Amino acid sequence: MLYLLICIFFLGPISIKAEETLFDNFDSMPKERWEFISDQVMGGVSHGNVKFFSSSSQSFARMTGNVSTKNNGGFIQFRRMLTSYCKKNKQGFKLKVRGNGNEYFLHIRTTATFLPWQYYQAAFSTTDKWEIVKIPLINFKPSGILLPARINAEKIRSVGIVAFGKNHEARVDVQNISVY
Repeated sequence: MLYLLICIFFLGPISIKAEETLFDNFDSMPKERWEFISDQVMGGVSHGNVKFFSSSSQSFARMTGNVSTKNNGGFIQFRRMLTSYCKKNKQGFKLKVRGNGNEYFLHIRTTATFLPWQYYQAAFSTTDKWEIVKIPLINFKPSGILLPARINAEKIRSVGIVAFGKNHEARVDVQNISVY
């Protein structure tokens, strides 16, 4: 187990199936890889946090907070920057999630998203039970007309879990993220 954790931390993701690559399972110092961001960076009033939990049986990230659309705001997120984790042949993301029944979003940024407000977005729903969610890259929508319509997996530079777009209390847990 220690060898596996060392490989993940120092060498990057490992194959968990022939066609699937583990991106993160929130073991081994996730605070060093993930950052919390809210709309307060642009004058919004949403607030929250991300916490990381680990036990002998599972590790996961939990984002909680209050999303407010006041003051042109409306999001909280936790995000991880990438270097070269995605290969050209990857088709999408697979997440193990649970939450409070709200809809959440996976945001990705690529080498084409130069401006801070540019991203690609795909929605996923949550329940209070752990569920596997698969999101093909073709389901991601660009945030504006200046972005290419299709995503090249090799150009992905960050992944974020986002509570977005409406006034609500957020609570979403993520146990792992893979690319397939």
